Amino acid sequence: MADTSLEDKIQKVGNPSHMLQNSQTGPYAFPIPPQYTNWMEEVRAWRHGAVLLNQSYHMTDLYVRGPDAIKFISYVGVNSFANFGRNKAKQLVCVNHDGYVIGDGIVFALEDDEILYVGRPPLANWLKFQAEIGDFDIETEFDIRSLENPDKPRKLYRYEIQGPLALDILNEANEGGPLTTKFFNMGEITVAGRTARTLSHGMGGAKGLELWGPYEDGQRVYDRLLEVGAKYGMLRAGSRAYSCASMESGWIPSPLPAIYTGEKMRPYREWLPADSFEATCSVGGSFQPDNVEEFYLTPWDLDYGRVVKFDHDFIGREALQAMADRDHRTKVTLVWDRADVLKIFDGLMDEFPGPKLMELPAGHYAAHPYDQVLLNGEQVGLSTYPVYSANERAWISLAMVRGDLADQGTKLSILWGEANGGTEKPHVERHVQMQVSATVYPWPIHEVSRKEYRSQK
Repeated sequence: MADTSLEDKIQKVGNPSHMLQNSQTGPYAFPIPPQYTNWMEEVRAWRHGAVLLNQSYHMTDLYVRGPDAIKFISYVGVNSFANFGRNKAKQLVCVNHDGYVIGDGIVFALEDDEILYVGRPPLANWLKFQAEIGDFDIETEFDIRSLENPDKPRKLYRYEIQGPLALDILNEANEGGPLTTKFFNMGEITVAGRTARTLSHGMGGAKGLELWGPYEDGQRVYDRLLEVGAKYGMLRAGSRAYSCASMESGWIPSPLPAIYTGEKMRPYREWLPADSFEATCSVGGSFQPDNVEEFYLTPWDLDYGRVVKFDHDFIGREALQAMADRDHRTKVTLVWDRADVLKIFDGLMDEFPGPKLMELPAGHYAAHPYDQVLLNGEQVGLSTYPVYSANERAWISLAMVRGDLADQGTKLSILWGEANGGTEKPHVERHVQMQVSATVYPWPIHEVSRKEYRSQK
């Protein structure tokens, strides 16, 4: 009998951690061309010029409409929505009943009674489920990412222009009123006679605006942005460049959702289909616990403890109150040692098997990468999403480490590669593990981005 739900699949496999580690899927996909020019200069463009990112296809959107829309978002989110309303946007962070992170994404208040969530599928699915079982006067509508629904056009196009020259391009292309450029504020722009809504934020830690409107307007707006951008040397970012943006900006994009265990989460696992993202996604890296709960992260692990507000009732509130005064891991950037990285590539020219391949520019090979961070052979943290930053000219990753090890300059190491030659994921070649030295830096790693990212006026 075929599995019909995530819970069925877990019961059949017996161990959800092993199920995820041996999943047959690869890293999270961005369904746009790998590169338009070359990924290295596309990455450098958001630090040194301007770049256009097409975000129309890789995220799942969920509309929440009705009188209780804001009340509902407040109930599922750890952060406060006390002053939330039309033309405001906010990061939404959600946890399970035990206080462990399910995911985060952006919510846009299109109206006081209409909210749009944009992000990866796990949190969209959780919101949909909570809307169905909760007592809220709302309706929901999915606009599923193109990878899962390739034959259906999206409802919205979504572009982002960022970099030192981004606002010059946007102001020249704009045919309407003044642009709203204060960080995380929404506004409007008119391009090629089509009005779009905007959000001020930048994935690479640079200045810029995200803009979106009806999908049928997308090509006309895109062409005009390219026309104006050409005067400024603007490049388009393909999927290879895009995969680097979150590490430079300091955002861990996809913690494993904390849903695979616990009786309180069983109804949700029974609701999720056996072919859902959560049932088919992969975990990769040298951290390979038998207990899936060891993958679960707290808001403090991701530096979201600062946004947890106990001024409202929400799922997981009591659990987070109990966690608040404990010692927590600290999020940092790790810069991988140059000589050790070269050993990885040098090993590819030695006898097989050698070290685990590090694809350029994104070295991760699963939707949820977790590598061990070590100090004198003892695990002291987790490293995620290794990428080569063409701006920093170094391999970097975002990590969470023991609090006393989070000072800049601290020397740690990362265990690279999986145990026993690798798991059963088909895209993992046989290899041997090795340790890579790394140095702790703040996040975002770029000092100007760190100081100015959220102060954009």
